[in-house]
Amino acid sequence: MTATGPSTTRPDTTTQKGGVTMAAITITPRGPFSLAASARFLEGFAPARYPGHAPDGAIRLAFPADDGVSAAGAAVRQTADGTVHADITGDADPAAAAAQLGRILSLDTDGSRFPAIAAADPVVAELAARYPGLRPVCFGSPYEAAAWAVIGHRIRITQAAAIKERIAEQDGQHLTVAGAPLAAFPTPRALAGLVHIPGLPEVKTGRLHALASAALAGNLDAARLRAMPTADAIAHLRTLPGIGPFSAELILIRGAGHPDLFPACERRLHAAMADAYHLQDPSPGQLADLSARWAPYRSWVALLLRTHREETTREIARGRTPSRPD
Repeated sequence: MTATGPSTTRPDTTTQKGGVTMAAITITPRGPFSLAASARFLEGFAPARYPGHAPDGAIRLAFPADDGVSAAGAAVRQTADGTVHADITGDADPAAAAAQLGRILSLDTDGSRFPAIAAADPVVAELAARYPGLRPVCFGSPYEAAAWAVIGHRIRITQAAAIKERIAEQDGQHLTVAGAPLAAFPTPRALAGLVHIPGLPEVKTGRLHALASAALAGNLDAARLRAMPTADAIAHLRTLPGIGPFSAELILIRGAGHPDLFPACERRLHAAMADAYHLQDPSPGQLADLSARWAPYRSWVALLLRTHREETTREIARGRTPSRPD
């Protein structure tokens, strides 16, 4: 099964059982990639609902499919030679779900140039050595990232994650992924039909309905967003109710999987850069200029810097930081 971007190394395997499609795919990452690093990241990423360490070494994910009406689950493993194997289940189109999984794990981007980019910058080289093979792990889609931004507005991350999980359990599609029960966040069609969402005020419910409509209309399509000039994509996303500049960047980077966007609105990242590069009160413009040396992996390096800061300060783990400032 072919996911967008990466090469595959074995033939498709697709079967039907009880109306559920199951497919096996194999992806050969281009450039450094560690599924174990992704798993460690997910264990601290509240919105992901990742169940934590699995004895079989698999990452298990469930997500609403890009088609807006179906869902998919995936059990992902990596063998010693670096090859990634995934078993996909659900009612989503297997080929589309495979491509979506590639985007979620940032395997749809050729990372073969990353070692050279890292080696040219001592700060990045040290981070790459500290977190080998770590790439951004994205939300299932721009739609799901946008929903997270709306849910988390002006509340703590832990509170927002609990609400998102409850919505998935009550109204999302339930899947069995490699023997484990998981619930995907509701599809746009399902979310649009919810009259009342427990734990959310009416204004947030209305914004979620608007996001669902936007997704169904194709206005949150990941490929479309990534193909647009960055400024145009940010401006487009900011037309959605409840989406400010910080959230627009979040959707583009962690929803659409854009690999080369410097987060101009992320103050914690800016603080991490100032510390790492020993800068005194740098402006966002100066930091953006500095980040140009990371191209075409600015989003990836930003993740490494942010991960290191959160690991050392424990900001997210302590729940001290709101999920979004806009």
